[in-house]
Amino acid sequence: MSLSAATLLSDSARRHPGRVAVVEGDLRLTYAALWDDALRFAAVLRERGVRPGDRVAVLLPNTADFPRAYYAVLAAGATVVPVHALLVPDEVAYVLRHSGAKALVSGGPLRPVAVEAAAAAGIAVLAVTTEAEPLPYAEERDASDTAAVLYTSGTTGRPKGARLTHLNLVLNASVCAADLLRLTPEDTVLGCLPLFHSYGQSCAMNATLRTGATLVLLPRFTGPAALDMMIRERVTVFMGVPTMYHALAEAAAADERRPEALRVGVSGGAALPVALLERFEELFGTVILEGYGLTETSPVATFNQFSGRRPGTVGHPVWGVDIAVADPEQDRTVVPLPDGEVGEVLVRGHNVFAGYLDDPEATAAVLVDGWFRTGDLGVRDKDGYLSIVDRKKDLIIRGGYNVYPREVEEVLARHPAVAQVAVIGLPDPVRGEEICAVVVPRGDAAGPGADDETRRAVADELVSWSRERLGGHKYPRTVRFLPELPLGPSGKVLKRDLRESCA
Repeated sequence: MSLSAATLLSDSARRHPGRVAVVEGDLRLTYAALWDDALRFAAVLRERGVRPGDRVAVLLPNTADFPRAYYAVLAAGATVVPVHALLVPDEVAYVLRHSGAKALVSGGPLRPVAVEAAAAAGIAVLAVTTEAEPLPYAEERDASDTAAVLYTSGTTGRPKGARLTHLNLVLNASVCAADLLRLTPEDTVLGCLPLFHSYGQSCAMNATLRTGATLVLLPRFTGPAALDMMIRERVTVFMGVPTMYHALAEAAAADERRPEALRVGVSGGAALPVALLERFEELFGTVILEGYGLTETSPVATFNQFSGRRPGTVGHPVWGVDIAVADPEQDRTVVPLPDGEVGEVLVRGHNVFAGYLDDPEATAAVLVDGWFRTGDLGVRDKDGYLSIVDRKKDLIIRGGYNVYPREVEEVLARHPAVAQVAVIGLPDPVRGEEICAVVVPRGDAAGPGADDETRRAVADELVSWSRERLGGHKYPRTVRFLPELPLGPSGKVLKRDLRESCA
């Protein structure tokens, strides 16, 4: 079956040529202009020897050049390899060599890293240019061909390249746009998420452009800057991760202005504390719909929807996708568990990737009996709503009892002295692991200016608060204070870094 992810843009350019596709600062790029730029740069790629099936890496910030390059690579019939913008040259060079990239597209502040990495990999660095005569049309591709290779975060060993097909990308963007968010050409979506990441790429960029709506880009996220942009551009849909919602809530608490056009927020990438959801919804007078997915699921697998949502859960499976909760100890077969029991979350459907690039062993380990094993622990209730308990690797086993950090975090997040919190397990000679809460305090409570006595008092209060609300094996015995939590590019808290720094 012929299908190219380039049609996500080309079809909207045909239907809505004069509508604004992308806003970046003072730049307003129409659909017709963006597609023309993509076809022109696709012609440049052809001139530089890129052929259908080749891979082209893209290392760009959240500017209009990212969609120009992304859709140009697809229009040329090649596979796009978005590169993590925070990698150092050696790490970028690994991605270039592993993917067999024919060229690297880069510019702006990321170009020096690109030049060094490309030299190490022996390939050229190309700037986004639109001076060539445009290709007459996008190259035809098969729906099962690989459209993009997205490299995982590499929490264990080297990053792996997840192969997403044209069908994966087109269906996930279409389901997000139509079924989940009910996007129309009248919508304006704020794109603060990094576009090299699956969430920002598929949900923010692809879904928005699939609909003919407007994508507003903010190259560097801060709460006040995002609030200003939402008001100025009359943003109707905000997509973010929990740390962004925290920053926006803090900005709104200090600013009387509100984005009056905002109709919905979308949260993903990590568990959203219910206390933060409630605070944001009260401040902004809107709803947050939380979803769940991974790079390997294109990414959306489940979602709370307008027709029914349950805060604290990640909703139901999206259209065309099945979810199972299975015995996490049975690696080579799928043993479903009844509703109400915690197990590993499994996914199957049109969103599941085609496997890891040149890594059949890793692929076989996660694709079992037609299901994708996520590595996440979850529980499904009798109404079919899925709750993510934690990553398998983040599970704390204290004295033989399982402790799920998210449950502890939800309790601590409701304490007035807590702005943000992450719960980790630290090695303990008696119980195997002991529970530690790493807290970013609110206001002056135990902040940088607080003395040791004040900090100890706040820590004791948080332990008491938790002990009253959690089982005896669950509450934290240790509280550490930090000015901020270490975050990955998508806003996830890097618990591995916390464990290393707190050990």
